[in-house]
Amino acid sequence: MFSHVFVGISDFDRSLNFYRQIFQVLGFKERFCDPEKPWAGWESTPGPRPLFVIAKPFNTEAPSPGNGTMVAFMASSRAKVERVYELALLLGAAPEGAPGLRPEYHEQYFGAYFRDLDGNKLCVACHVAA
Repeated sequence: MFSHVFVGISDFDRSLNFYRQIFQVLGFKERFCDPEKPWAGWESTPGPRPLFVIAKPFNTEAPSPGNGTMVAFMASSRAKVERVYELALLLGAAPEGAPGLRPEYHEQYFGAYFRDLDGNKLCVACHVAA
């Protein structure tokens, strides 16, 4: 369905460090990184798409998160959801919802919510039983 998801960032090095650490826990492979542009992208398994891309906005204006916009990443276990959430907060993310079951979505939905260093809302979710 998706080719790629693009998230605007303001400080490439800071955001690259943030996402590299988050995606290492989730097991996502970095596909490219070009500090000259600056942009970086990670691919899904088995790849090569969809991609998740971070970059400064093309129009050179400051990035701004959308109201009601969120990107959710799949985690293979509830423990990974918890680890990513804790790591994100250590790296400076703002909490939006601690890890836990959200049965209003479905019986096994275990998710956590936070905002990255530029205010983009992110979720990490596991859809399987513990």
